[in-house]
Amino acid sequence: MSDQPRRPRRPAKPYRRPKKDPVRVLAFEALRAVDERDAYANLVLPPLLRKAREDGDFDARDAALATELVYGTLRRQGTYDAVIAACVDRPLREVDPPVLDVLSLGAHQLLGTRIPTHAAVSASVELARVVLGDGRAKFVNAVLRKIAQDDLDGWLERVAPPYDEDPEEHLAVVHSHPRWVVSALWDSLGGGRDGIENLLRADNERPEVTLIARPGRATTAELLDEEAAVPGRWSPHAVRLAEGGEPGAIAAVAEGRAGVQDEGSQLVALALANAPVEGRDRMWLDGCAGPGGKAALLGALAAERGALLLASEKQPHRAGLVARALAGNPGPYQVVAADGTRPPWRPGSFDRVLVDVPCTGLGALRRRPEARWRRRPDDLEGFAPLQRGLLRTALESVRVGGVVGYATCSPHLAETRAVVADLLKQFPDTELIDARPLLPGVPDLGEGPDVQLWPHVHGTDAMYLALIRRTG
Repeated sequence: MSDQPRRPRRPAKPYRRPKKDPVRVLAFEALRAVDERDAYANLVLPPLLRKAREDGDFDARDAALATELVYGTLRRQGTYDAVIAACVDRPLREVDPPVLDVLSLGAHQLLGTRIPTHAAVSASVELARVVLGDGRAKFVNAVLRKIAQDDLDGWLERVAPPYDEDPEEHLAVVHSHPRWVVSALWDSLGGGRDGIENLLRADNERPEVTLIARPGRATTAELLDEEAAVPGRWSPHAVRLAEGGEPGAIAAVAEGRAGVQDEGSQLVALALANAPVEGRDRMWLDGCAGPGGKAALLGALAAERGALLLASEKQPHRAGLVARALAGNPGPYQVVAADGTRPPWRPGSFDRVLVDVPCTGLGALRRRPEARWRRRPDDLEGFAPLQRGLLRTALESVRVGGVVGYATCSPHLAETRAVVADLLKQFPDTELIDARPLLPGVPDLGEGPDVQLWPHVHGTDAMYLALIRRTG
């Protein structure tokens, strides 16, 4: 035996409890709700932020960071998936979804924000320790350190195929859209590479908050008194909050005299209201009224002319939202919960009819970035019968000489021009009205007679509008 003394053992490091970061934990909870419950971030995030503020955990900067982490991660999810896939030794489908959410949040901080690399990695690993446990936190640490070895441009060169070899897949990876969505948007937009790239970039930008001063109830001058408020681009009733903000804190919005409404949505309602009709102009119909933004504007415009608005919505809870939006309207109105394809009113009852039909929502990907990952090409087949049924009812509901507005928040040709063309064949006693003059001052509206708005051109959601007059 050696008579040399044994070297004393180093004392084990005491276990350090993970430090909970309220901002990143909240962002993780929001992503899990989107993933697990098919929730929408714009519905999940506000109550989480409100509770955090009430609990004293958050200030304005914390709320802004949490919002950026959630929306930024969702917008760039396709790109981050491609990067993460290059850094793990298994297919992404075999990575537990909560782990993937933490990795995606980390990837966004590394590749999509100005957060320093060491802070992004350490904060993400700490989040993993809190929500996943120490074992999986080691996996997160290893993956994020690989991601941190390059910036976004460097990663895109590695994971996206060259444009010349596969243009659609290149754009899909670089701009984080499913390939089929890239293809559909490109078909609708037409043109070369610049246009589609500008559109996809616009889809990944955070949209401004746009308010509407409901006629007869509020004025744009009142809303422009708010901090950082600027006039809308195209609608005379629009005001933009250039630096974001909390619309609910504005008195006119809290009182229902004003509301949050994209300018594209405002323009659709205004165009229908200003379209020329022959003869009387006393009965208006919003045939797909939920949640009530267009109905509130149409109701106010109808009141100025002594007309009545009937707002119809199939789902009772959404009909309740319509009633709330119309409460206080200066003129007569009625809200009914009814199936727009089996209406309770008589044919030919109305002078003006709007149907903003259910659709894939590909025109509002700026506001609902997660929708791009949920939608499938098969969804088009599911919406097609409903869209045609609602337009058919609208054409039956308007009198001869009256006007129907068919609108969608999707630029997909299968949901826009294809639907209108089919119904015009079934109703030969109709004609398309040139909608472009009814959007005064709005540029680049195409060849007409229908109108397609674009985020990258007009700063609006990609709303589509066709105006149809009954002639016999």
